[in-house]
Amino acid sequence: MSKIRNIAIFIVVMLSLGSTQSASAISFDLDSIAAWGKFPRFCVNVYRWGDHFFNGYDTTFVAGTGKRFNVKAKAETWTDYYGFILDNHSSFSMISDPSTTAGIYLTYMAVSVGYDYNFRNKEKTRQRFNFEFSCALLAADLYFITNQADTHITRFENTKGDVIYPNIKFSGIKTSMWGLDAYYFFNHKHYSQAAAFNFSRIQRKSSGSPFAGITFFADDYKFDFNKAPDYIKNELPPSWTGDRYEVKNKNYAFRIGYAYNWALPHSWTIGISEAPTIGFKRGYINQTAQIKNSFSLSNFVRASVVYNYRNMFIGAIGSIDTGLIRDNEHALVNMIWTVNASIGYRFNLW
Repeated sequence: MSKIRNIAIFIVVMLSLGSTQSASAISFDLDSIAAWGKFPRFCVNVYRWGDHFFNGYDTTFVAGTGKRFNVKAKAETWTDYYGFILDNHSSFSMISDPSTTAGIYLTYMAVSVGYDYNFRNKEKTRQRFNFEFSCALLAADLYFITNQADTHITRFENTKGDVIYPNIKFSGIKTSMWGLDAYYFFNHKHYSQAAAFNFSRIQRKSSGSPFAGITFFADDYKFDFNKAPDYIKNELPPSWTGDRYEVKNKNYAFRIGYAYNWALPHSWTIGISEAPTIGFKRGYINQTAQIKNSFSLSNFVRASVVYNYRNMFIGAIGSIDTGLIRDNEHALVNMIWTVNASIGYRFNLW
């Protein structure tokens, strides 16, 4: 909704600058903008209606921060996990080297700019982009993730049940994923996702909400096991030609979940959210001649702890994003583990 306000203000300012009406100064106060004329007043009224409709909270449970700007320092670490379970009852697991970034961000309402420095993975073999929009009524996420970083095979179990923990470096990996989620909060008057995960609201009284929506995501995985030890290659399915494993599919699913915020004494908030997705996927495994439809299942869990002190805030967020790919020869469980911490200050310039 803050985006709508930005657009309305921009339109009003441009029209006012192009008119013959004189003004000693431009004010971004809504009442001042409404006083410029009929069209500015109309824009302000539309914004106020939309703000009430999309961001209307019960103030007993949720409060605004009263500030339009914030500046924050953020540090984040994430890693990827891949677990293969084969039909001959052998299995092995891999974990990518972690990536750690730190940066400074300046935010005005919903618009944020900043810069991250990558302390690890400086070759940019693991990258991701994430854009989030959130208001009281609904939320949407757009993301891109790529991984070509060195990975370690950390566990192997053969068909006899013997388990070893080899910790072998594996570089034959290239994966990418992108997706879009949109979901609606049913108890949006009492629960605020922004209070727990975006630091732009205050949860004054504990409350939760079921939510539901739609999600689309695309997977593109390539593993070259020619660089793996022989005792692993000997267990791979015969259909993995050249000891290579490839998956490319598109997933269409429903997201159904529940979130809850605990408003604790002394301005602390703890939030937790879980959202399984159920749908179907269309694509191929190992470039089979036929494009197939199959069952799609994934799950997204995250938790946060936030402390608000006057205009300052400190927050930490952890998340686990889990996906499943399966056919009659194998199952692949892939996860992305993320932890980030932020400290920031809220303020107004006008």
